[in-house]
Amino acid sequence: MSRRAKPLLQDDQVLKSKPARPRDPTQPNLPFDPMPERIEPCLALLKQIPPQGPDWAFELKWDGYRLAIHVEPKGVRIITRGGHDWTHRFPTIAEAARKLGVATAILDGEAVVLDKKGHSNFGALQRSLGGRGGRRASTESVFFAFDLLYFDGHDLTKTELTVRRHLLEDFLDDATGAIQLSEEVDGDGAELLANACSMGLEGIIAKHRDRPYRSGRTGDWIKIKCVQSESFMIVGYEQSKVARGGIGSLLLAARSGHDWVYVGSVGTGFDAKDAAELRALLDKLKTGRPAVALKGKNLVFAEPTLIAEIEFRGWTDDGNLRHASFKGLREVQDNAAVFDINEKPAGTM
Repeated sequence: MSRRAKPLLQDDQVLKSKPARPRDPTQPNLPFDPMPERIEPCLALLKQIPPQGPDWAFELKWDGYRLAIHVEPKGVRIITRGGHDWTHRFPTIAEAARKLGVATAILDGEAVVLDKKGHSNFGALQRSLGGRGGRRASTESVFFAFDLLYFDGHDLTKTELTVRRHLLEDFLDDATGAIQLSEEVDGDGAELLANACSMGLEGIIAKHRDRPYRSGRTGDWIKIKCVQSESFMIVGYEQSKVARGGIGSLLLAARSGHDWVYVGSVGTGFDAKDAAELRALLDKLKTGRPAVALKGKNLVFAEPTLIAEIEFRGWTDDGNLRHASFKGLREVQDNAAVFDINEKPAGTM
């Protein structure tokens, strides 16, 4: 893969930030830190408006699978957000990691498949993996690294983002293969978001420059989307005698602690073939005990197992998705990515 994504172009130039400070070649040797088996990822908090001020750095929001690459003396491991080993699913990325020329490192980033414009495409990534439950290995995917958590025997999670990014930029200088640098961009957040949206991109991520790497949704990282896209659990479907595949719409739910909350249905984004495959999967999961309290004619309820990536335009007053469209199924290992209703920004409609 030689194509390099060039997001947020203005006059054919990538807006890149300068390193915050020069590296000190006289830095004394530091004691080695034990390499962790896994680091729970830092997650971005959803907001409607980008933050302002010099404390924030911006990047493109990628539409793919969040992964951590562990480069170890004994080999390479590629770990999903939920902690599953997917090294075998991304052999091209794993091979590129073996050639990085470092004994130990943990890279945080996202695996994507790029279209001809250099934009990430979740549906293309899913197809490259053979769809949900598929056994294909994705050779088309590219890993965009946006953080460096461990490097050459040293734990970097307690250092501020500017230091981690500086090391990452040096480490992946001009990388163009299956592992690339997620470019940091300079500028006003509102202008960058408008630029991203005008190009049909997913949105932007804002990160506080002076914060350490903290697991969970702390607010150190913020995501601002052009079009909202989240993962929801399919809890059933509405039967139809006229719709393709016999499915009129899919019934969706979000998390609320250990419970499920109905957030509406989606009836677009899938064709007759998709609908037939979805119905076959859901019919195997039929249940008489719905995961959500919902009544209506022609409803078929299913065990909460299938996870759908849904694009939507906002929320209605009664808490349902507006103008929802189906993008594809996520793997069962992506259970951790299902949207929590408590993360919905206040005032969204």
